[in-house]
Amino acid sequence: MISVFDFNKLRGLLKDFYQLSRIRITVFDENRNELCSYPESIAEFCKIIRSCEAGRYACAQCDKAACERAAKERKTQIYRCHAGLTEAVTPLIVQDVLVGYLLFGHVYAYPDRESGWAEIQRCCKALPLDLEQLKAACLECPQVEPEYVRSATQILLAVASYLVMERMATLQADQLAVRIDEYLSTHFTQQMRASDLCQQFQIGKTQLYKLSQQLYGCGISEHIRNLRIKLAKKLLEERPELSLAEIAVQCGYHDYNYFIHVFTQVTGTSPGAFRRWCTRPAGCGRPDPTPSKYHDRHFHL
Repeated sequence: MISVFDFNKLRGLLKDFYQLSRIRITVFDENRNELCSYPESIAEFCKIIRSCEAGRYACAQCDKAACERAAKERKTQIYRCHAGLTEAVTPLIVQDVLVGYLLFGHVYAYPDRESGWAEIQRCCKALPLDLEQLKAACLECPQVEPEYVRSATQILLAVASYLVMERMATLQADQLAVRIDEYLSTHFTQQMRASDLCQQFQIGKTQLYKLSQQLYGCGISEHIRNLRIKLAKKLLEERPELSLAEIAVQCGYHDYNYFIHVFTQVTGTSPGAFRRWCTRPAGCGRPDPTPSKYHDRHFHL
C-alpha cells in the first residue's frame, strides 16, 4: 500500500455518509483491497449473491472493472452491478497519485418493485441461487429514485475531497511508486524513455508498467503526455503572450506540428481554438474546459 490511512477519522467519516444517505460505503486501497466500510456487514442481498463461487467471482470482477475505469478516467463511475443493483466508485487522488477508491453500493434504484425484480432475475439467472430467498432480500432493500443516487454521488465526491484535504490518506514517501511519481512530476517536460526510468530506479520494464497502471491507470508514456497537455492548457489560458511554438517547447514538444496533433487528439480541439475559447468573454457561449464532476455513461436506469 502506497498510502497511510487514519482509520479512526475514516470510520467516523464513513459513518457520517451512511447516516445521511443510508447507503453502505467502503474504502479500498490502490490494489482494491477493502480497508474500511460502514456498516461493516454487507446487505443480505449481497450475502446471498456471494454464497456461491460464481457470485463471489462476478462481484470481484464487477468491482475490478469499475475501479479500473475510475482509475483510467480519473472520474466517478455510476453503474449497475452484475446482480442489478446500482453502485458508484470514485478514485482517491493524493498529490496526483491514485491511493485508493471510495465506493458505495447495494442501491435498489428502480421505478417500482416489479420492474426491479424482473431485471435482477435476468441478471442473476445464471447463478445457482434460491430465487425466493433472493426476492425476499431484494424487498428489504430501500427503493430510491435515480436522482437520489446522483445526489448521493455528489456527497461521495465531497467525502473523497474532504478525506484527502484532512489528510486522512497520506503518501508513504519512501515507497518506490511515490518516488517515481515525484520524478515524473518534475521531469515530464524532458525527453525520457521507459528504459531511462528503469535505469533511474533500477527496476524492470514489467515492474514499471505495473506501477504506472497502479498509480495512473495508464502507461508511463500516456501519463507523461497527459501531464504535458495539462501544462499546455494552463499556459494557453494564462500566458497569452506566448506563441503556440513557445508553449510547445515549454511542454516538451520540439516538433510544433506534433504538439498540435497530440493536443488535438487528447482534447478534441486544436491549441488555437482552445485558447480562443479560454479568452472569450463570459456570456458569449464560452464552454467550460474543465471535466464534469462525475462520469455517468455507465448509469442506465
